[in-house]
Amino acid sequence: MPGAAALAGPPVRVIPNTNRRERRARVRRHSMNSFQSPAAVAVAVAPPSRPAAGAAPGPVSVAPAGAGWYRREEAIMGTAITIELHADTRARADMATASVVAEMHRIDAAMSPHKPDSELSRINAAAAEGPVRLSDEMFRLVERAVAFSRDSGGVFDITYAAAGTLYDYRAGVAPDDAALEAARPLVDWRHLQLDAAARTLRFARPGVRIDLGGFAKGHAVDTSIALLKRLGIRHAMVAAGGDSHVLGDRNGRPWTVAIRDPRREGEVVALLPLEDASVSTSGDYERFFERDGVRHHHLLDPRTGRSPSGVRSVTIIADDGLTSEAFSKIVFVLGVTDGLRYVNAHDGIDAIVVDADGVLHYSDGLAA
Repeated sequence: MPGAAALAGPPVRVIPNTNRRERRARVRRHSMNSFQSPAAVAVAVAPPSRPAAGAAPGPVSVAPAGAGWYRREEAIMGTAITIELHADTRARADMATASVVAEMHRIDAAMSPHKPDSELSRINAAAAEGPVRLSDEMFRLVERAVAFSRDSGGVFDITYAAAGTLYDYRAGVAPDDAALEAARPLVDWRHLQLDAAARTLRFARPGVRIDLGGFAKGHAVDTSIALLKRLGIRHAMVAAGGDSHVLGDRNGRPWTVAIRDPRREGEVVALLPLEDASVSTSGDYERFFERDGVRHHHLLDPRTGRSPSGVRSVTIIADDGLTSEAFSKIVFVLGVTDGLRYVNAHDGIDAIVVDADGVLHYSDGLAA
C-alpha cells in the first residue's frame, strides 16, 4: 500500500488555504486508533498492494469502478501503478488507460537504473569520461533536480546513488563506516556539470552516479496527467507508488487522499480531500530492514549516507509531482522542525509529517 492512496468520500472540515495559490485543502485528523480502514469511508479507489518482485503485469483492460468510472492497475517502474478515470464509454477508458500505461513504460525504459540500455544507465557509464548528450526530457529533469539541490542546500541530491548502491535491503546489508566514508565524496550535486547550450551532462569526478528514483515516478505521474488532459479526460487519478495526482473531482466531490499509518498496515492517520493536486509520500516502511534496533531504510541523508530516524513519513501536497516528490525527501531528511520551516517558506506547498513517536505535524497552510 503506498503512502498516500486516493479514495473518494464525502467532504470534511474545510481549512482555507489562502496563501497557497488559492488551493483549499481539507483535513480530518484521526488518532492512531480511531480509524481502522479506508473501507470505512465509501472507498472508490482501494489502495493498490505493493507488487512482489518479478510480479507479472496487471490486467490488460480496465474494470468498472462505478457508473462511468474505470480503473486499471499495473506493476511498472518497480511499484504499483493505479489509474482511475471517468469516461463516457468503455472503449475510451481502455484507450486512455492504455496510453498512460505506455507512457509509464516509456519513462521506465529511459530512466531505470536497472536497465543497462536506459538513458540513465548510459549516463552513469560514460559521463565521468566526458560530456554525454541528453534528451530534452532528461536534461530538464536533471536541471530541476539540481535546482532542488541548490535550494535545499544539498539535502535533495540525485547523486546519493554512490552511497545508495552500498545497501541491499532484501539481504539486510548496510555499508560499514569505511565504505560510506569512501563513497561520501562522490555524493555532491555540484559534481553534475550541465551545459544548457550543448544539452550535455558531465560528472566532475569518476565514481559519481545518479538515480532519479521517486523523482522519475513523480515525473511519470505528471506526464500521464498531461496526456489524459490532451485526450479530453477531465476527472482522473494516477498513482505510482507514493506519488499521485488527482485531476478534477469525483462525482462532484473532492478526491480524498488517505495517508497510511506508517506502522499499522491497513490503517490511516489523516484524510486530505483535494482537487487538481499532486501528493507524494515518503515513508520509512517501504524498503527497510532492522538490525540491533536500528531501522535501515531507503530514504538516505545524502550528507551522511545513513537513514534519518526522526520521521516515519512525510506527505507533501503541491501543484506538480516533481515538486511534491522532491519536497517529501527534503522534509524527511530535515526532520519535523526544519522540514516544516522549509515548507512554510515556499508558496503552493503543504506537508503532513508523522514523527518518530507517531505524532502528526502540519504545515501552516493545513494547521489553521
